Amino acid sequence: MSSLPQLIQKMQKPEFYPHPVTQPIQLKQTHGSFVLLTGEFVYKVKKSVDLGFFDYSTVEKRGHFCQEELRLNQRGAPGIYLAVLPITQEGDRFHLNGDGSPVDYALQMRQFPKDNLFLDLLDRGELTLSHMEELGRIVADYHAQAPSTPEIAKFGEVAAIREAIDDNYRYTQTYIGRVQDQKQFDETKAYSDRIFAQHPDWFEQRIREGKIRNCHGDLHLRNIALWGNRILLFDCIEFNQAFRYVDVMYDVAFTVMDCHARGRRDLGNAFLNTYLETTGDWQGLRILPLYLSRQAYVRAKVTSFLLDDDSVSPDDKQAAATSAAEYYHLAWEYTQAQSGRIIMMSGLSGSGKSTKARDIARQLDGIQIRSDAVRKHLAGVALQERGPQAIYSREMSDRTYSQLADLGAMLAELGWIVILDAKYDRRCWRDKVHRRSQATGIPLQIVHCQAPLEVLEQRLKQRSGDIADATADLLASQLEQAEDFTPEERSLLVDLP
Repeated sequence: MSSLPQLIQKMQKPEFYPHPVTQPIQLKQTHGSFVLLTGEFVYKVKKSVDLGFFDYSTVEKRGHFCQEELRLNQRGAPGIYLAVLPITQEGDRFHLNGDGSPVDYALQMRQFPKDNLFLDLLDRGELTLSHMEELGRIVADYHAQAPSTPEIAKFGEVAAIREAIDDNYRYTQTYIGRVQDQKQFDETKAYSDRIFAQHPDWFEQRIREGKIRNCHGDLHLRNIALWGNRILLFDCIEFNQAFRYVDVMYDVAFTVMDCHARGRRDLGNAFLNTYLETTGDWQGLRILPLYLSRQAYVRAKVTSFLLDDDSVSPDDKQAAATSAAEYYHLAWEYTQAQSGRIIMMSGLSGSGKSTKARDIARQLDGIQIRSDAVRKHLAGVALQERGPQAIYSREMSDRTYSQLADLGAMLAELGWIVILDAKYDRRCWRDKVHRRSQATGIPLQIVHCQAPLEVLEQRLKQRSGDIADATADLLASQLEQAEDFTPEERSLLVDLP
């Protein structure tokens, strides 16, 4: 049986490898692995540890989880994860991919520049809204291809979710009075208790709709990279099914929370709105705050553990205490009641509604719901496909605007700022939203976008790569059918920046 320290020592020498080593070998460590960077390739060797939530304590288990990591990460990072190589031993010499019985295993990966991580792009000011919108589409596709089975679905039951969240509270009680206070702890826990007690139907619906899937499980900005003009999702959870068999909103929450924690809510908003529009999963926003709080709390918990680690320096402990306190506060913030409202866009095709709505969403961290997306999701038409004429019938339009009103009222009541992005040129469609806002006391504002006819025509003729199907020849009928605002509606008109 090999000695892992001896093996890792040998792996830090260039002669260990059957290929040229193009840089000084760097050794990095995580709580579960040794990672060796050699230039063209990276090798990961699991540590011989059993921390409860993962168990790498035997050679067989380490080999198994290396294979699982290879298999699972082919989904989000094809071409990066290459092979699981056995390590054999002959006397005091170790051989990579040698003959004989393996004494350990190494996962071989292609090395890409560290500076390509989304976190590094963010730190350099190079992570853009366009990057996050593209990430939203990629994660939506990743989830669409992720399997969901009855076994996986069981992990979406309230009891299973609650057990994991309550474990976090138990593990962190010792840090009350050190990096969070009792009131903050109690209020954070009371929120999750209340969600589970009052809304079990939300979680049951997620199971029925197949939203519990074999997901990534650790989708923060350190595990997302831009390489070769492709966005890669790597280092997914391979060691614990409970951390990977989760609601798709669990994955989404990790990315959004990471953006919030780093002061870039606009980036998180771009990702979230693109994901929601692509999937049509606006119902998932009911449970997103729970998962946002959970992900921030987990980050706080893990950072808190450093405070009791004798190997951590006093300066690093102070930095960890500051970071943990910030994450605990963020977890608490997500549980606090927010004042929702509805912003209704209005204007002819090409008037700039969607651009304006997107800008408002970024500034206010709101949810933009486009009628074009709702219509196509209702009709089962892919967003980028041109819809058949049947989906623009009066009946289908009424369904679309009813769905917009339902989503707007539901989400605003939960505290979201919702931007309903549609023409709203008919009074009957505006009334659907106005009546709901009056009945529930939800504040309503109307933003009316206008442009000269020749500008509208030019914009529609030049439009490409958008989900909207409207063409310039429809403007005449839109102008003819548009109904003016009532005096009451005019009192709701605002000019938001």
